[in-house]
Amino acid sequence: MREGVRKWRPEGETFTAEGCFINELSNIEDDPDVSIARARVAPGVTTRWHRLRGVAERYVILEGRGRVEIGDLPPQDVAPGDVVLIPPLCRQRIANTGREDLVFLAVCSPRFRDDCYEDVDPSPLPKGVAKG
Repeated sequence: MREGVRKWRPEGETFTAEGCFINELSNIEDDPDVSIARARVAPGVTTRWHRLRGVAERYVILEGRGRVEIGDLPPQDVAPGDVVLIPPLCRQRIANTGREDLVFLAVCSPRFRDDCYEDVDPSPLPKGVAKG
């Protein structure tokens, strides 16, 4: 990794088939050990069940309220300051239970790549949405 500053780009946010908005803050080949994304889940939305192959993930809750489900643990409410630990291949999803956007950082190690994402949700994707 080289020294530097990666500037916030609000226009970098994209909607994913998972059901949330993602803005990759830092996900570069020059820093393969970690990636950081800002995730935003709209009120009333639950993301799809998914897991990451070979990648550990941490959610750092910044704004809003939610309920996270990871592995076989019972659902747990989360709020700003909470950190969710998700080992590789552990199924996960998060619901926004509040009235405002649920915003969190998704910190992955090694860095997130599209080919590590696995949709494991038994429900069909909404019409017109591509998997992955």
